[in-house]
Amino acid sequence: MKRGLAAASLAFAGFVTVAASPAIANTSAATADVTAPIVDAPNNAITGGDKQFSELFARWEALDGADDIAPAPMPSISIPSRMPVDNARLSSSYGMRTHPVLGGRRNHSGIDLAAPTGTPIYATADGIVSRADRSRTYGLVTYIEHGAQVQTRYAHMSRMVVADGQAVKKGDVIGYVGSTGRSTGPHLHYEVRISGRAVNPMPYMAETDAQRAFALVTGEGGRGGR
Repeated sequence: MKRGLAAASLAFAGFVTVAASPAIANTSAATADVTAPIVDAPNNAITGGDKQFSELFARWEALDGADDIAPAPMPSISIPSRMPVDNARLSSSYGMRTHPVLGGRRNHSGIDLAAPTGTPIYATADGIVSRADRSRTYGLVTYIEHGAQVQTRYAHMSRMVVADGQAVKKGDVIGYVGSTGRSTGPHLHYEVRISGRAVNPMPYMAETDAQRAFALVTGEGGRGGR
């Protein structure tokens, strides 16, 4: 009987020692979650963590009403992936061409999409309007920033319906086709620029299956796609 009691006492003592020892996962994430110094198990009684618990509980109470605090905006990038004009005709491609006004072989920094005056022009990705005004060469022009130094430009508009600093979504109407600036007829001059350098916009004018699947997973799909 005495042996049984002694064994039970040892087992209980072992349980207390294990319970008093904090479990430490062998990961950096677990280490990051530790908010107070860990004391050695032999010096830590069952009630020795009361002070630590009280401090943590006070922090939880302080955070309890934090749900109504707006989170800081996260940096994002939106890749152009649709036609800026519906039912348009490609009248001038990207790259070297004979300039229709100035003559001679010159580099064309975008593409020209011929369409009747007043045809709606769509933002090809989510972004922020960084410029919406008149230029001598571009005419009425709108620049949209899409994050990570990706920019689109829409030129020769007859009318703009956005302003500097305005947030736009993919598929939003931002203006209408025209022939303002250095132009020989109604069309949209469309550019895609990365880090300030014009690139061929053709690959950015179709929403691929991969892009569409990614948008659906992240909850950003279903806008535009034309």
